[in-house]
Formats: sequence, C-alpha cells, structure tokens
Amino acid sequence: MVAMADEFQLAGRSYGSRLIVGTGKYRDFAQTRAALAASGAEIVTVAVRRVNITDPSKENLLDYVDPKRYTILPNTAGCYTAEEAIRTARLAREAGIGNLVKLEVIGDQRTLFPDVPETIRAAETLVREGFAVLPYINDDPIAAKRLEDIGCAAVMPLAAPIGSGLGIRNPYNIRIILEQRRVPVIVDAGVGTASDAAVAMELGCDAVLMNSAIAGARDPILMAEAMRLAVAAGRKAFLAGRIARKLYATASSPLTELIE
Repeated sequence: MVAMADEFQLAGRSYGSRLIVGTGKYRDFAQTRAALAASGAEIVTVAVRRVNITDPSKENLLDYVDPKRYTILPNTAGCYTAEEAIRTARLAREAGIGNLVKLEVIGDQRTLFPDVPETIRAAETLVREGFAVLPYINDDPIAAKRLEDIGCAAVMPLAAPIGSGLGIRNPYNIRIILEQRRVPVIVDAGVGTASDAAVAMELGCDAVLMNSAIAGARDPILMAEAMRLAVAAGRKAFLAGRIARKLYATASSPLTELIE
C-alpha cells in the first residue's frame, strides 16, 4: 500500500508537486502565470541573466510569479564559464532570492550541452559559499557522483538537448544515476510531451524540469495541465511497480475451470 503522503524533498523543504517549470518563451507574463497555475508546480526556475529581477522601475516577472506561492529557483542559463555562473548566482542571492540555484555552465552554443569540468568547478565554490546547488549535467553517472560528493543538493541529468523535445534518449544511464544516488535526481531538458515526463517518473526520478515543452506548445495552458497529470501518473506507476516484460503471451484469465 502506497503511503498517502509522497512528497518531494529538496534542500530541506517538502513539495507536493514533482513538476518544476521554467518561465521563458511565453507570449507574455500573464500567459506565464496561467501556465504555472495549470502545471501545479511549486518550484519555478528563472534565468537571472535574462529576466529583470533587480530594477523595480521595470516590469518584473516576480509581479506575476508570487514568491509566497512558488519557490523561485534562479538559474545561471547563458553562462559559459564557472566564473560567470558563480557571479550570476551571487547576483541572485544579493537580490534576495535565496541560496537555491540551478547551475548551468554551457559548453557549446549549438548543442547547449553542459561543460562538466566548469560545472564542477563552479559547484565547488558555490557549495563552499552555502548555496544549495542543482547542477545541469549530461546523463553521465560519473559526473553525477562527483557533483553529489561535492555536496550538491540534487543532480539534473538531461533527457536530451535543451529544447529538442526528443524525450529520454538514454534511460539506461539515468537508471545507473538513480541506482547510485544519495540526492534527488531531476530530469532536466529534452522533454517534448506528456509521455516523456511520465517515462522519467516511471524510471524513478524524483522530479522533472521543463520549459520549452510547455511554453512552445500550441496551447501552453493545456500542455501545462497535461504535464501535471503525466508527472503524477508516472510517479504512481513507479511506486506501483510495472509488470515484467516477457517475450510470449500470458493469459489474463484463469485457465482452470473452463466451460467444456
């Protein structure tokens, strides 16, 4: 019997939702707010370098994303070196957003794959400075273990390249990361539709983070709702346990006491 409370634990806090959503690419802030509400997410990621969070004279995303309702997860999107990422994280903390940070250090403009050595270097500094670091990484079990050992609060392996919508390309690596982890594993990037999110959760991941899959949909609000349901369904299926895959059929009905 599955316990009624199945909360997601991250950096000392509990969350009912295992869907984390981004705030980029929406038509406007009003649509962002509506999509967030439909998603049921409780953690919202904000790109510090691309969103005004410091100038009160200009329109501010945080006017539409209530910090009392959502945990704001600033991210270092757009950074290509450890120094840039560290500086961006410090800026977010100075703006009063807190110590939680999604660490992105990109290694290449075309693929947007992470630069793992720079990510590790930035994580070492940020953890030492008291940040709860959530690093975006390849689906690499060695990198995940290294970042966990440094003291990161979670690891965030990609499902596929950012914005590609390809779904989980290598579930076997994700499974290895899950088998050896001691911190939450959050699939980040590459989710395209609801079934991709469900697969991530069925593998046993703790949460899924997405932006383009919702913001880029023909109807972002409807897709946000679909993702909410998919993440919940995938989690329940993981907890329930799938049947074994078999090559040959097994009858669903008893084969005894048949009508002669």
